[in-house]
Amino acid sequence: MTPAARVQATIELVDKVLTAPGPADTTVAKFFRGRRFVGGGDRRAVTDQAWRVQRNLAKLTWMLGADQPTARMLVMADLIANDKKAVDAVAGIFSGAKYGASPLSSNERRMAQRVAEYAARTQVPRHAKLECPEWLLPKLDTAFGDDTDAEVAALNAEAPLDLRANVLKANRDDVIALLRGEGQSPQATAWSPLGVRLNARLNFASHAGFRDGLFEVQDQASQVCALLVDARPGMAVLDLCAGAGGKTLAMAANMNNKGRIVACDVATGRLIRSKLRLRRAGVHNATLRILEGEHDKWIKRQKNTFDRALVDAPCSGIGAWRRNPDARWRIAPENLDSLRETQDKVLDQAAPLVKQGGRLIYATCSLLPEENQDRVNAFLERAPQFAALDWREVWPAAIGTTPPAPLPRDTDSPYLTLTPARHGTDGFFVAVLERIADK
Repeated sequence: MTPAARVQATIELVDKVLTAPGPADTTVAKFFRGRRFVGGGDRRAVTDQAWRVQRNLAKLTWMLGADQPTARMLVMADLIANDKKAVDAVAGIFSGAKYGASPLSSNERRMAQRVAEYAARTQVPRHAKLECPEWLLPKLDTAFGDDTDAEVAALNAEAPLDLRANVLKANRDDVIALLRGEGQSPQATAWSPLGVRLNARLNFASHAGFRDGLFEVQDQASQVCALLVDARPGMAVLDLCAGAGGKTLAMAANMNNKGRIVACDVATGRLIRSKLRLRRAGVHNATLRILEGEHDKWIKRQKNTFDRALVDAPCSGIGAWRRNPDARWRIAPENLDSLRETQDKVLDQAAPLVKQGGRLIYATCSLLPEENQDRVNAFLERAPQFAALDWREVWPAAIGTTPPAPLPRDTDSPYLTLTPARHGTDGFFVAVLERIADK
C-alpha cells in the first residue's frame, strides 16, 4: 500500500471503531477479515495508527476544537501531533490519489493549522492530558488522591504481553527456554510463579507452543487473582463469571486436574469458546454451565457445595484500559449504577453456594472503590457469616513468592489492589472472604 492508501485505510478503520457498538479489537479483526489482500506490514501500520488515535482521542479532539470529530479529522490530527508531519506534508498525503484520501477542504486545512499550533502548547486540559472522561476524574481522585495523574497516565501506556505457563504440560522455565530459543527475551514475572513477560508480539496462530497448550495469554494480575483462590487438588471450585475461561484454566492447572471445577456464565458465546482452550490445555476436571440469570435453577440446587467460589464480577474495566483503550470512551455514569447492582446480585448469588470454612473470592478489573471495597463491605454487612481474610495471610500458601507492596492507602486493608503505575500489571482488585458460620 502507498502511504496515502494506508492513511485512507486507517480512516476507514477508525470510523468503524468509533461507530461500532462492540469492543475495538473485535472491530479490527472483522475489518481485516474483509480485506485479506492487505499485507502484514500494512496491517500493522494501519492497526498501530488506529490504536494510537484511540489512546490520544481526548487530546486530538481538544486540538481540533470539535465536539465530535470525524475519523478523517482525527487521523489528520494524529499525523500532525504524533507523527510530527507538517501541514503541507499532510495535505500532500490527502491528495486524492488512487486508493488515498480525498484532498483537504479549506475548513480541514484551517483545522490542521490549529492542530499544529495546539500540539506545541504545554498547557493541556487535565482530562485531555490523561485521556480520561472528565466526569470520571473526581472518582479516580477519591481512589488515588495525589497519585491519580500517575495512575491514570499508566492506564494509557501500551501493555506488555504476559503468558502463564500451563503446569499441566510445562513449567515456567520450559516456556522461557522455548521462547529464548526463538530469539525472544522473556522475563519471569515478579509475583506470579507461573508468569512470563514479553515486550514483543507473538504470532499465536502459528506458534507450536501455544497450539500445544504449553502456555496461555494472561496478565500477571489475573494470574495472581486465580492463584489467590487457592484452588487445590480434590476441591470443588466454582467460577461463577467465567467468561472465556482464563481463570478456570489457571485454577484447573493448580488443581492438577483433580477435583472438579464448574465454569459458569450467562454469556453463551464466550463460555462455548472456552471449550477449545480447555482442550488445548489438557484440562479434564472442568465442566461448563450456561446460566439463566440470577434465578437459575441449577444454582439454587448448589447450596453448601463449593470449597471455593470465584466471582470475577462484571465491571467498568478501567484497570484494563491499557489493552482496551477504546473502553474508556464507552463508559457512562449510568453504567456504573447498573454495574454496582449487578455486582451486589452476583455476590449474593454466590454466597449460599460456599461451604462453611470455604472461601468466596470477589475480583474486578476496576479501580473504583464503589465497584470494589465498597461492594465487599456492603456484602459483609448483609452476610455476617463471611469474614474478610487479609490477602497477605493467604499469599504464602497460595502463591509463595514475595508479595507486592500495597498501595499507600491500603496498608491496613485486607483487600489487594494492583495497578499499572505501582505494579506494572493491569488494574485489579481481589478480596478473599471466608465463610465462618452457617446461616
